[in-house]
Amino acid sequence: MWRSDWRHCPRCASPLEFGERSGEQRHVLHCPACGLVIYDNPAPTASALVTDGGRLMLTRRAGEPAKGMWDIPGGFIDPGEHPEETIRRELAEETGLEVRVGELVGFFCDTYGEGGVSTLNVYYRAAVAGGTEQAADDVSEIGWFPLDGLPPMDEIAFENGRRAISTAFDVKKS
Repeated sequence: MWRSDWRHCPRCASPLEFGERSGEQRHVLHCPACGLVIYDNPAPTASALVTDGGRLMLTRRAGEPAKGMWDIPGGFIDPGEHPEETIRRELAEETGLEVRVGELVGFFCDTYGEGGVSTLNVYYRAAVAGGTEQAADDVSEIGWFPLDGLPPMDEIAFENGRRAISTAFDVKKS
């Protein structure tokens, strides 16, 4: 649980407890004094498997977690934002490209880095629709890889990305 180091209630400053609580089906972080329950809900992300002529775009991460590894472009969904909007926003920020969002590939659960927040990751297929390609924001490099020449799966930043690639392109995890 990413909030496991929280010691005091943000509402009343009383000590927090992790454990059983009446009405809950599993152990939760809660405040016995005011009743606040702090759920460990996953943070939603949206990413795009951008292809062009049999090639897949991957971006190299410029920061932690997984700095220097290849990744699928995307990011955290803002409140009230549809996942397709997230993809268009994140791709423009990270790559300078406008994309046309295609079909849904799937949903994959994961954790954002070692001991990080739980994530629910939504993946779509996408294609370039315009813009000028340039690595920016938290991307240090953009690479285009033939589907039969992708980097080894252990060089892809997150398990959810490896699973999305395997699902979308029937690539074996190696």
